[in-house]
Amino acid sequence: MNPPPRVAFAMDQAAHAAAFLPDTLERLARIATVVDPAPLGDLRSDRARAALAQTDLLITGWGAPSIDLTTLDDATALRAIVHAAGTVRLFLDPLVLERGIRVSSCASANAVPVAEFAFACTILGLKRTNRFVAQLHATKGTRDTRRMPPIGAYGVTVGVVGASRVGREMLRMLRSIDAHVLLSDPYISAEEAQALGAELVSLDELCRRSAVISIHAPLTDTTAGMIGARELALMRDGAVLINTARGGLIDTDALTREAVTGRIDAYLDVVAPEPLPADSPLYTLPNVTITPHIAGALGNEVSRLGELAVAEVSRFAADDRFDHEVRPADFAIMA
Repeated sequence: MNPPPRVAFAMDQAAHAAAFLPDTLERLARIATVVDPAPLGDLRSDRARAALAQTDLLITGWGAPSIDLTTLDDATALRAIVHAAGTVRLFLDPLVLERGIRVSSCASANAVPVAEFAFACTILGLKRTNRFVAQLHATKGTRDTRRMPPIGAYGVTVGVVGASRVGREMLRMLRSIDAHVLLSDPYISAEEAQALGAELVSLDELCRRSAVISIHAPLTDTTAGMIGARELALMRDGAVLINTARGGLIDTDALTREAVTGRIDAYLDVVAPEPLPADSPLYTLPNVTITPHIAGALGNEVSRLGELAVAEVSRFAADDRFDHEVRPADFAIMA
């Protein structure tokens, strides 16, 4: 049996407090030796260097300091990193993985609230909630459906862009409604899409056929602006566009031009630039709802990240196994 891994934290203090509740820390203490209970915010300090020299497994999270090959000079015993958050691209040099350091991400835990939010936007969007709210504010009580786009989620076609962790969770949730689901993702096969409950199609076909389009792709050089003027023009009148992924996936100027006409509804949790200019029409249009990046884990949802991180530490302590490992090849296509 392997000796308990020696563990330290590297993240923002507030993130640590939110993710690692007392019960979670107690579970961690039963399976690992915690070198320093307080999170390290600066890996160059004397305290950090002393802790890193004894650390087998580093638990990172929101606000994690940069980790590169220089860090490994101090962390000579380091074998693994468990990230109690989503993407590791913001702080981790991919060369660290190539040095043989194992990495796990809790992105799948963060995927749950994001997918829940996107699913809620799907239902609210198809009910034309944003338009009815604006109508109610204007009329103080009268409901008029005559000028509304098609209303309701029954028998509609929903398009999911990207079979990411969030996209797959969204696909799972969509099984609970009576809808036909399309999926566009260049990295999976038609058989894989079918197993996820979706029909694999091109992005163009998805835009043409879908009543709702929910974006769950990573932002990369090839996906930036993937929903532009051309794709927006393919969308049917009354289509609902949902973005909980990255703002840069949509051409904001092109979306603004379409949204101003009232032809397309949008629910945007992320925008580009973020925030939008104060005079952006998107703030005031009755067919557009913008939220301030709230889809991901907030409040009590954050503790799910710490729980999954400790579960990964437990698997690693038992048999050097991760269920949510990040491999070097993943960097090119991850969020």
